[in-house]
Amino acid sequence: MKITTEDLVYEILSVVEEIPEGKVATYGQIARLIGREKNSRLVGKVLSMAEFYGEYPCHRVVNHTGRTAPGWIEQPDLLREEGVEFKENGHVDLKKYQWNE
Repeated sequence: MKITTEDLVYEILSVVEEIPEGKVATYGQIARLIGREKNSRLVGKVLSMAEFYGEYPCHRVVNHTGRTAPGWIEQPDLLREEGVEFKENGHVDLKKYQWNE
C-alpha cells in the first residue's frame, strides 16, 4: 500500500514553500496545517525526497525542539544565512524564529 500520493506530496511542499525567509516550521506544525496532525514523520519522509519535485526551502523545517535534520550538515548554514540564530545547544530558538502561520 502506498502511503504518499502525489497530491499529498505537493500539499506538504506547498506549505513548506510558504515559510518565510528567516523563519522555521516544525514537522508537526506542517502535519497539522494539512490536517494530518499525527503524521509528522510522513512530513519528514516527504521532505527527504523533495529534491525530486522541485526547489523548496526544506531547510526551514526543524523538529519540535528546534533541532535540524541529522546528517544534513548544510542546513544550519542555510538558516544562518537567513538570519536564524541557534541556541548554545545547537537548536533553533522556536520562541523567536517559529513561523506563526
